[in-house]
Amino acid sequence: MRFSKITWALPFFALLLAGCEGDGLATPDPSLSGRDQEFLALAPKADIPSQFQRYEVADPTGEKPGTVIVDTKHMYLYYILPGGKAMRYGIAAGSEAAGWTGTATIGRKEEWPHWMPPSDMLKRWPHLQPTADAGGLPGGPGNPLGSRAMYLFQGNKDTLYRIHGTNEPEQIGQAVSSGCIRMSNIDAIDLYDRVKVGTKVIVE
Repeated sequence: MRFSKITWALPFFALLLAGCEGDGLATPDPSLSGRDQEFLALAPKADIPSQFQRYEVADPTGEKPGTVIVDTKHMYLYYILPGGKAMRYGIAAGSEAAGWTGTATIGRKEEWPHWMPPSDMLKRWPHLQPTADAGGLPGGPGNPLGSRAMYLFQGNKDTLYRIHGTNEPEQIGQAVSSGCIRMSNIDAIDLYDRVKVGTKVIVE
């Protein structure tokens, strides 16, 4: 996980963190908000392999329209559409040791979310402790959750796993995360606009 050096962040973040995940836009998209256009222009960019770019495909899952299926083996996320179709996105997911599987629902959605390093991450990367001490990192292009976050719940309990944007779009298609499901920032926005709180998510 990287963080970009950006002028609006607190000064010590620039010393601790180096680069942020996220796909940018080659040209402004008028359907996006002004904040989205501004932040995406500042976020890191990468050429994502064609097989991990967003496509509408035949539904390979047989699940009900409106369901999200995460295929961690092949690094795809599917949003099931009516008529036997699905929107397929490339993702980065957890390694076998860090990955999470199960059924959940989207319990909360946030645009350009605030990020607080979880306790298990602080144990692995103590250099992030000043970020926690400062109350976390505000939303924006320097935030590792990227443009959008969809929080996975089981019942009323937060699983602590999320579907979110990424500041390392070059790693889409790889098993590299700490368990969360990363998408390019522009794909995270697209999925966010399709799902709602209560959407069923199956991670396999």
